[in-house]
Amino acid sequence: MSLKERDKKHIWHPLTQHKLHPEAIAITKAKGCVLYDEDGNEYIDAIASWYTCMYGHCNDYITSRVFEQMQALDQVVFSGFTHEPAVKLSEALIKILPENQNKIFFSDNGSTSVEIGIKMALQYHSNNGDRRNVLIAFDEGFHGDTFGAMSVSGLSVYNGPFEEFFITVKRIPTPDGKNHREILGLLQDMVNNNKVAGFIYEPLVQGAAAMKMYDTIGLNDILKFCKENNVITIADEVMTGFGKTGSYFASDDIATKPDVICLSKALTGGLVPMAITTCTQEIYDAFYSDDIGKGLFHAHTYSANPVACTAALAGMELLQSVEIQNNIKDIIASHKHFGARVKDHPKVKSIRQTGVIFALDLNVEMERYGDLRDKLFKFFMEQGVFLRPLGNTIYIQAPYVITKTQMDTIYKVIEAALDTL
Repeated sequence: MSLKERDKKHIWHPLTQHKLHPEAIAITKAKGCVLYDEDGNEYIDAIASWYTCMYGHCNDYITSRVFEQMQALDQVVFSGFTHEPAVKLSEALIKILPENQNKIFFSDNGSTSVEIGIKMALQYHSNNGDRRNVLIAFDEGFHGDTFGAMSVSGLSVYNGPFEEFFITVKRIPTPDGKNHREILGLLQDMVNNNKVAGFIYEPLVQGAAAMKMYDTIGLNDILKFCKENNVITIADEVMTGFGKTGSYFASDDIATKPDVICLSKALTGGLVPMAITTCTQEIYDAFYSDDIGKGLFHAHTYSANPVACTAALAGMELLQSVEIQNNIKDIIASHKHFGARVKDHPKVKSIRQTGVIFALDLNVEMERYGDLRDKLFKFFMEQGVFLRPLGNTIYIQAPYVITKTQMDTIYKVIEAALDTL
């Protein structure tokens, strides 16, 4: 019996309506930028498996380092204990984070890193004797699937059955270069009429909103307003972090730095799950007390797992290497040439790019999870390229180690799809 047949017996897949999509493609191995299925087919991974495997699948440098670590220390409780991989990772990460970040808190996944960031913002004010219960977030933001993360997310397709249980959230539009005065007016009203604890945002690019990109200057004005009104700013860099926007972090390109940063996905190069929430010394100091109740009582069994820390360290070393930095520049330039080539195609409504993230909107109306989206996905896979359209948006976020030949194949397959629409 095939893997996909065995899969159907017991497995419930994420983001899947199994009545409409009864079968999953069975992947048996992966290397570099290529996935291999049980039928012998190969697929170029043009989205780095949800933006995680940015140094390629089964990267030899990362796996060899992890293998060595597995022989020495696999797992130990991180409450009351520490170990060298966690300490070394903290030292290395602080060096490349925005200069105001000073403390890191380990967890297991992107949603949880956001959950912790929200807790930090709410409890920061509570510990300082100023209980606040409202958060601000962008329209169409997405921050994860745990309850706090869902509360601040603005895509109702994910949240529908749960909304009555959410934290109170006020929403503002993303800045477009023209509406920043309107947004600042909304913020002033929100602060005047609510006990606002924090503002959470995906810096520069909203991933699940189909790679929606917005104005940097407008975002900086919002962050400045929040600082002036003691509203804790939380940058969700789960998707954008570790080189995707061209800088190490999207927050590097914004003058006003966040109080809290949420990290996961490419943190470990896609090898194992891990997340980190970082914060300023000021945030940490609000929890530092003789009162045990003022501590941040959040824990995960696998927090700061030594194997995951080692993978993250190896990934960060690759990120800072001359080779990967040059590759990132090449990908950015390559996307620009491709964008210029397809922007006037009759089936292309618009194109946009930030760093290695490229997106084009089709000049076709379609549902986010509709038939046309499924037909496009099937077409791409039949051509040997793993692309996962978001509604009428086709986007690329390939591993940094992708070859020119592989990238050209991705472009040609997208152009072929445009010509068949």
